[in-house]
Amino acid sequence: MSLLQTLVSQPVPLREDDDGVLRVGGTRVRLDTVVDAYHQGCAPEEIRIKYPSLRLTDVYAVITYYLWHRQEVDAYLAEGRRKEEEVKRENESRFPPAGVRERLLARRAEKP
Repeated sequence: MSLLQTLVSQPVPLREDDDGVLRVGGTRVRLDTVVDAYHQGCAPEEIRIKYPSLRLTDVYAVITYYLWHRQEVDAYLAEGRRKEEEVKRENESRFPPAGVRERLLARRAEKP
């Protein structure tokens, strides 16, 4: 049997949590965290240092997956950002951020 026949690729170390967020390996680190660090110029070793719960092989695998499937991953990341903005707008409409500091200071002044 040749070396080429013994080489078997591993599945990409991504899992979807209950909220539909893709996480790396068995960690809580999100796919977008690794991709954002990669876009900021971090090497896989630097990403591993920043997020010590990650395995270096998983970081390399996720970056490789991203490079092979950039269009699909970018679409997933864009959808995540869109949902985050939607939630932010909804929260800000329910709880306007304007005047928060003043309201908190007023509450503090009211306490004996």
